[in-house]
Amino acid sequence: MASIFDQYERAQSSTSSVSGSSAGFQEPLGPGFIDARLQDIEIPVFQKKKINFKPEEPVTHLVVCNNFLVMAMSNGQIMRLDLDHPDGEDKVEIHKSGEDKVYKLFLDPTGRHLIISMESQENVYLSRNSKKTRSIAKLKGHLIESVGWNWQNVNDNTTGAILLGTSKGLIFESELTVNEDTKFWQGSLDQYMKQLYQLTAPVTGIEFDRMPSESLTEYQYFILATTPSRLYQFIGGVSKTAEPPMFGQMFQQNSESDQMPFLELPGDIGNSTLQLYFPRFRGPVKSFAWMTGPGVYYGIIDLSGKQGPYSVTCDTQLMRYPKEADQYSVIHPRSMVLTEFHVLLLFYDRIKAFCLLNEQLIFDEPFPERFGKLTGICKDPLKGNIWVFTPQNIFKYKVTREDRDVWQMYLDKQQFEMAKEYCKDNPVHMDKVLTKQAEHLLSLKRYAESAQLYALTQNSFEEIALKFIRLQEKDPLRSFLHKKLESLKPQDKTKMTMLVTWLIEIYLNQLGELKEQNLDSSSRFKSLQQEFQTFLKQTKIKECISHNRTVVYDMIASHGDVVDLIFFAVLMQDYEKVINQHIQYDEYKTALETLVRQSDPELYYKFTPILMQYIPKDTVTALIHQGKNLDPKKLIPALVQYDQKKHHDQGNEVIRYLEFCIEDQGNQDQAIHNYLLSLYAETQPDKLMTYLHLQGQDPENISYDVKFALRQCSEHGHLKESVHIYSLMGLYEEAVDLALQVDVELAKQQADKPEEDDVEMRKKLWLRIARHVVEEEKDVKRAMEFLHECDLLKIEDVLPFFPDFVTIDHFKDAIVTSLQEYNQHIDRLKEEMDEATQSAEEIRKEIQGFRNKYAQVKANDKCSTCGFPLMSRAFYLFPCQHKFHSDCLIAEVLPNLGNKIRTRVEELQRKIAERDESRAPTSAPQSENVPVGKSSEFRAELDDLIASECIYCGEFMVKSIDKLFFDETDQDAAMSGWL
Repeated sequence: MASIFDQYERAQSSTSSVSGSSAGFQEPLGPGFIDARLQDIEIPVFQKKKINFKPEEPVTHLVVCNNFLVMAMSNGQIMRLDLDHPDGEDKVEIHKSGEDKVYKLFLDPTGRHLIISMESQENVYLSRNSKKTRSIAKLKGHLIESVGWNWQNVNDNTTGAILLGTSKGLIFESELTVNEDTKFWQGSLDQYMKQLYQLTAPVTGIEFDRMPSESLTEYQYFILATTPSRLYQFIGGVSKTAEPPMFGQMFQQNSESDQMPFLELPGDIGNSTLQLYFPRFRGPVKSFAWMTGPGVYYGIIDLSGKQGPYSVTCDTQLMRYPKEADQYSVIHPRSMVLTEFHVLLLFYDRIKAFCLLNEQLIFDEPFPERFGKLTGICKDPLKGNIWVFTPQNIFKYKVTREDRDVWQMYLDKQQFEMAKEYCKDNPVHMDKVLTKQAEHLLSLKRYAESAQLYALTQNSFEEIALKFIRLQEKDPLRSFLHKKLESLKPQDKTKMTMLVTWLIEIYLNQLGELKEQNLDSSSRFKSLQQEFQTFLKQTKIKECISHNRTVVYDMIASHGDVVDLIFFAVLMQDYEKVINQHIQYDEYKTALETLVRQSDPELYYKFTPILMQYIPKDTVTALIHQGKNLDPKKLIPALVQYDQKKHHDQGNEVIRYLEFCIEDQGNQDQAIHNYLLSLYAETQPDKLMTYLHLQGQDPENISYDVKFALRQCSEHGHLKESVHIYSLMGLYEEAVDLALQVDVELAKQQADKPEEDDVEMRKKLWLRIARHVVEEEKDVKRAMEFLHECDLLKIEDVLPFFPDFVTIDHFKDAIVTSLQEYNQHIDRLKEEMDEATQSAEEIRKEIQGFRNKYAQVKANDKCSTCGFPLMSRAFYLFPCQHKFHSDCLIAEVLPNLGNKIRTRVEELQRKIAERDESRAPTSAPQSENVPVGKSSEFRAELDDLIASECIYCGEFMVKSIDKLFFDETDQDAAMSGWL
């Protein structure tokens, strides 16, 4: 048999279908939007498709879960079909035709477990992979009215714990297990079957699900159970380790209560139905609907526990059934299906859909009589499709964008947050919701909130701004502008500049008004000012105002707001303006603090002069803290501004800074040293000599100008310091003359400073001192002591300084001592002459002995340098027995001689060679440049120059100790020879 679902007929939408507010109505586009409606905006929410299927027997029941369809036929057969694989249909016979009838079918959400309730009160179970039903023996004699499936079950081989409601009002808990894969064919189907509770009427509906719980030992569950007129709620905990039945304790606790709470809606239409809506499979439940006598009772399932310990329902309402045309009789539906926002009611000849948000009829589809009376309706809880059937036909409804008009319904109910939730993907609708909400808040005088929302809309900026400009309070307008500013893009520079400027003006006006009311110390003023400054510090705002800083400066200055003017200048890093502002108001310490916070050294050079006049100590401390970031030479004009007399109690701060530059930083700028020296000379002379000593005695290494220093010392009468400088300049005579005005001992120190070999200068200086002592101090005895202190002075040098009336007794001892020294000197000279005469005689004897000394040379002796036979040509023999050819010796000695001596040796060689050539028989006439008598003299001089000592045993070898064994050019060759 071919597939019964391989083709679909495209359904024709009913002309009587009633749409909501969007039907036939084109949504107006808000300002700034383009028409970008979805293509399926005109597609009906519930779109019907007739299945191309003609059943062989009338269909009595139909259920669909997880795209798995099960139909009960009037001939006692069950037809099953996997809609994902429609070719694999199968049939299962459950009873003989005419013997029994199917009462109800119950298919679990996964489509794997099927419970069939028979009118004979026989109940059977059929698993998805089985073709044979199995009887639920423990339920025999009970007519199952409802089944509460376990939505959290993940095992395909078991149903997990389920609840069963019967026509007698009994509630059972059981677990059905597939045992076909085991070898025990007689295995029990139901693991257990336990009666938990009994209601007073048939249990027409029962549902349960897990609730959130923080407990580590138990789960929290809720159970909804209905009879034709009552709704019961059971809430409680179930231990994670509880033995079956797991819900036994929950029902026991509720049965022991004095009064079981329930909701009663009188009336019985014979087919009460309870359904839950899950947004996603195994997710939390969202809502419920209960079809009962008066109408459909629906609401939200609240799992948070806010509804109390006995209820999980909230926002519940009763929607009455529609009336007949006469408006008096009521039409009762046969069945019901719950979707997210709608409830579909099945009547004998039509389907009606009502929106649960406003209870408006949005869909009314009649079925022609040729299809037969509508038998039932069901919904696939996983796929969301809705199935409707008659005995001979099956229809499928596809739900398309069910929430398309939900936003409008919430908007009409002024539930703005919910409206925004359902139109977030549609900017046109969102703009309308925001506009309505802003208007609503404005009517409630909640201006700040209204302004925030208006800023998010696409309404005319001018129109909205006028609404808030009229208000006396400017906070809402400011809030609106802030929010509007946030929505601007970086390229909207003109709009941004306008809004920023307007906001600054509003802030300044508000701050000015508070000042006029003497509220500048209030918390309101402080918070507003803080908000204003925070606004200016925002990156986007800062970038905007940096290009328009002149305008902002003028605006703030026009309001006389000094604090914010300074803040803005700091923000723009216009520290010069900030410091000028502080100085203008005599806030010198604040100005210095601002100066320290910035890093531009030029501002230090500019503002230090005036700061030194008022807060020199703090200023110098700041300069020291900057260290080498500043050039002390550029600060000299500022340091000159310091008034020592004005701040006498603080000490000389300029000296403190200059000492820091010199001692800690090692500054050697002459201008710095000269200025410090002049300050020492003027204000702290006790430090002047210490400074001069620290600078040392080397004129090339001192940092100050000696001429300037001498002038400063002379002008301020610092004689000792002047003496030191004269001495440093090499003007020893002036130093001694000036020192004699201070102290003779100081003059003596200066007299010893010339070089040791400059005897004439030292003697001259000591004579000046001696003359001063004799002529000025009239102290003959002290003058005589100079003869012992200075070896250069003799009695005859000092005698001319004594006056004529001085007797010999004053310097008799000095004369005697001098004569004795002369005698001793003469005796030493005689001894030296005798020693010299004796040494000369010994030298003559040694010379005579060397003339007669000889050495033997053998025929096989070789040159110590070249290794060839020695007697092959002229040679030298040394007492140390080293022997050298004359030319070899000259070649070895010549590189170690000085340039002058080397030139002389070469000249002598040339002259001797010319002499030898002239003596040859065939030679030319004798050269005029080389006389014959001088040839021996040339040879003797040559011997003295090159053969004065052995090159291996004399000074030549010692002097060549630092020379390489190989020349750099021969080093590579020598190294390769060792390899």
